[in-house]
Amino acid sequence: MIIEFRCERDHARQWMDRQTLSIDGRSVPVRIAWTATAQPRPAGLDALFELERMVLHKGKQSGGGRLKVTPEGTQAPSGAADVIVDFTGAARDPSCTARLYLRPLFNGTAGENAALAAILAGDLPVIEIVNEVDGVVLDRGHPSAEIAAGLSGGLETVMARTLTMVAAILSGRPRIVPQLARPAPDGNGRQPVAYVLRGLAVSIAKEIYRLCCYAPHWHVGWRFNDGAGVWQTGDLSGPRWNVLGDPGNHFYADPFPITWRGRTFVFFEDLDHRVGKGIISAIEFGDSGPIGEVVPVLEEPWHLSYPFLIEDDGELWMIPESSLHGDVALYKCVRFPDKWERHATLLSGLELADATITRHNGLNYLFGAWRDGSGGYSDSLAIYYADHLLGPWLPHASNPVLIDRASTRPAGNFVTIDGKLWRPVQDCVHGYGAALALAEIVELSPTSYKQVVRHALKPGPAWPGRKLHTLNRCGRLEVIDGSRVQPKTRALASKFPSAVAPARTSPSTAC
Repeated sequence: MIIEFRCERDHARQWMDRQTLSIDGRSVPVRIAWTATAQPRPAGLDALFELERMVLHKGKQSGGGRLKVTPEGTQAPSGAADVIVDFTGAARDPSCTARLYLRPLFNGTAGENAALAAILAGDLPVIEIVNEVDGVVLDRGHPSAEIAAGLSGGLETVMARTLTMVAAILSGRPRIVPQLARPAPDGNGRQPVAYVLRGLAVSIAKEIYRLCCYAPHWHVGWRFNDGAGVWQTGDLSGPRWNVLGDPGNHFYADPFPITWRGRTFVFFEDLDHRVGKGIISAIEFGDSGPIGEVVPVLEEPWHLSYPFLIEDDGELWMIPESSLHGDVALYKCVRFPDKWERHATLLSGLELADATITRHNGLNYLFGAWRDGSGGYSDSLAIYYADHLLGPWLPHASNPVLIDRASTRPAGNFVTIDGKLWRPVQDCVHGYGAALALAEIVELSPTSYKQVVRHALKPGPAWPGRKLHTLNRCGRLEVIDGSRVQPKTRALASKFPSAVAPARTSPSTAC
């Protein structure tokens, strides 16, 4: 297969500097056909990108940076291509004989200018990959912006996920094309200079904030609820939420409660800001709240978080997130709650965050936020299935089955209500962990998937945190998490008393 990318020579970017495209683990050769510029770019764009590189990217080159094209690199490629991916805004040559002619669209319009216009209007665009031979949309996705620092970072993120979608199409796997609404412009439609200068000012403000405060600083909320909970009401109303106190230089996140052999514990990510690496800790709960102290239960040389728990064959197991280590590992509980041994590697050689398992129609399904080495961390859903917990785990026919920053990343245990399967998802439209949504799964098999978001949960009067990240329940005990301002020193804390961590059993009043 000969794959040809068509790109504009005068606006060559670093993301175009490639000789292969990874398709199902295979490196497939790619050639670049440089074309004339169809539309001029905003004046001074490359200078602005260079300014962002020095300030926002600490001097490192980004995918949106300028690429120098050598004279020999501009020579027209020989031989007809089997697949053309046209990143320009120019019309397709009707004499083209490629069997597949793919055109990426950004909010419905082709070309880099369309992607830049969407970013300048206040949001990353919805990406569509269209087969120009018949006009059919082959895939559609909405990228997340965790790494989209500035205008150049936004462009890099958009193009990274565009390549993800192109690779998925060329793999031959069937695509599940979701209906995604294009983002409404914020009405400010800034010019590039204003956008970049504002981004630099925000970046400087964030750096000052990080000098004074731990960021981010997550905290765990809990309550006992004898009535309808979040899943039944679709909101955070009901009994008041309490905050699990932390020492200030640690944050607690991703709470998973479980009752095992008569004792109830909440397991969670415990990150020491001074070290910058998460471990898994736990605390016991009695009839009126937490008992005793937080106990470390699992630590590895790499970062751990999201301690998903599952009972299987009379044993208790944990799958903590270890995406930075490049695998999905299964740990067996050998002494509850504080001794766990690595038992098996369920999946390896991939970045998969927040692995969460459910059993449905006789099969185990493992969901996770998948990343192919670039782009955002929270916009691509991969599913695997197996007869048994220990596997072997096989990929869903359409991985990644969904690319949507609003409804992809897992946010806690699956729930079955009135025979319907649901899952909480992270809504990252306004940033990582900003809100939650409750999605009903209406189709799930090794070859199909469909979910419908029914409820949106955002911080507010019932939970006045700055974010909302995870949702779980065990019996009467409901748990969530969010973030708050956490000054680094006692001196600063005395100046901002409303930001001081509340007592372990106090109602949530500061986030």
